[in-house]
Amino acid sequence: MKYCGTLILVVLFASLALSEDFKTTSGKVYKNATVSRVEGDGIVLKTEKGIFKVYFAELPQEVQERFHWAKPEGPREPFYSRWAAAAEDPAVLAKIIAVGASVAASVGLVVNHIRSRRQPTMRATRASRRKAVHRARS
Repeated sequence: MKYCGTLILVVLFASLALSEDFKTTSGKVYKNATVSRVEGDGIVLKTEKGIFKVYFAELPQEVQERFHWAKPEGPREPFYSRWAAAAEDPAVLAKIIAVGASVAASVGLVVNHIRSRRQPTMRATRASRRKAVHRARS
């Protein structure tokens, strides 16, 4: 228990020793700030004036690198716009139509082949015979 007071003093002095000034790219300065928490999009600073969240985009490059933050990639071009650009060229449009038609024809041929190869099951054959015999008797 006698070390508890000493431990508290060490922690307090360590936090004072770790305080520094942070300056944003817009020129705002946070004096004697300590980093209380690092989040995905920024850091939370404690100063004598209060607690502030500063986004990484507002901090200089060296501070971003210190906290291992990478800028997110910009939005990608939508997939359909690439198809639209390709369709503007008549040769590319003809290729797209030819590929689409050959895929549709291939699927149709496979489905037709599968349907023609099907044999009626024995149950279906027996049931149809019974129905025919029953109809003949009636």
